[in-house]
Amino acid sequence: MRHQTYPRYKPSGAEWLGEVPEHWDVKALKWESPVLRGASPRPIDNEIYFDDEGEYAWVRIADVSAAGMYLRETTQRLSELGQSLSVPLEPGALFLSIAGTVGKPCITAIKCCIHDGFVYFPYWRDDSRFLYFLFASGEPYKGLGKLGTQLNLNTDTVGSIVAGFPPSAEQQAIADFLVREMAKLDALVAKKRALIERLKEKRTALISRTVTRGLPPDAARAAGLDPHPKLKPSGIDWLGDVPEHWTVKALKWESPVLRGASPRPIDNEIYFDEEGEYAWVRIADVSAAGMYLHETTQRLSDLGRSLSVPLQPGVLFLSIAGSVGKPCITAIKCCIHDGFVYFPFWRGEARFLYYLFASGEPYKGLGKLGTQLNLNTDTVGSIVAGIPAIVEQHAIGDFLDHETARIDGMIAKVETAIARLQEYRTALITAAVTGKIDVRNPDVREGASHAPASLS
Repeated sequence: MRHQTYPRYKPSGAEWLGEVPEHWDVKALKWESPVLRGASPRPIDNEIYFDDEGEYAWVRIADVSAAGMYLRETTQRLSELGQSLSVPLEPGALFLSIAGTVGKPCITAIKCCIHDGFVYFPYWRDDSRFLYFLFASGEPYKGLGKLGTQLNLNTDTVGSIVAGFPPSAEQQAIADFLVREMAKLDALVAKKRALIERLKEKRTALISRTVTRGLPPDAARAAGLDPHPKLKPSGIDWLGDVPEHWTVKALKWESPVLRGASPRPIDNEIYFDEEGEYAWVRIADVSAAGMYLHETTQRLSDLGRSLSVPLQPGVLFLSIAGSVGKPCITAIKCCIHDGFVYFPFWRGEARFLYYLFASGEPYKGLGKLGTQLNLNTDTVGSIVAGIPAIVEQHAIGDFLDHETARIDGMIAKVETAIARLQEYRTALITAAVTGKIDVRNPDVREGASHAPASLS
């Protein structure tokens, strides 16, 4: 869709804003309304300030972070005393976060009170949605010289923001347009996110089926394996029937399960050396890694390595703390601490073991679903699985590498499409609230020309 521009523009004098429609007023926000700060009853954790039946909701940073354009609910409500010591807002008022999610605007749809991590505009008489979209574009903050650093907002900096203000009716028209267009774009993004979830479900189902039933017939045939093996009961509820030629046993009978070790105290610099031979693996490194661990942020000294558990490339280890149950194959020499377990005598295909754990299926046999998974050497060792011959493990690893990469590629394409939609969303908001496009009803336009193709 092509959007038209206004017929005449003038310089705004604000670098971030550029030219604005000739009839817009250019001024600092404080001349439209003073910018004031919220207030908090102290101490904030005193129960006398709260009442589940209170008239006013209590707004925390977390409530705004979780909200969209409108704040519709919070987790707490204030007592009359608490409300009297805070700043009450009525539905329709806009406020802005200056702590936590700094710079995020929100319009309250409920009676609420805000603390001093927010500012508000008590005499704003125009469309709150226009002001919302102005802040949501992120553009006004460029005039504060804060780009690339932590944005620091207060009543003075917010009040000093210079923007272009159209007449009230035009603000409403711009807001109406953006609400409609954002709804369309958000619906498109939601569909694409749903597609990603379906692809992820397909990926997990494929892994689960393959590590418990073997390769699909065509893949098995291509690998020189029986495409239709007979099945037998495994005797394990989560596992069900497995190929007849697979061995069903607890993992500890394939390899003992041992725990990593940590030098103590772990923050002592004598255990670290940037030139050390072995990388030091933290939970954060594994959380950020995919199937393979390629790098870490720290390396151990010889002394540190001697007090930990060194692993060679190609070895699988499993997180039992933090990202509990996440497997990883190291592609580098590394040392693991006692938040991980490993399988020192595993002689099979590490990728088969990786996909077995990545499916999540083995944990179903531990009776931990729906609660925090609690893993240790005994629980991991007691997991019963179907173990094919090594040649079949290799074939399963190759097949799943190929198929998961194909699905991951599809997911990446959808994620790229979402990113482009979100970029367009921001660009459209910015163009509308700065007057680069004219979205008024056609009967009030005069000789408008077309906007740049980037917003077509």
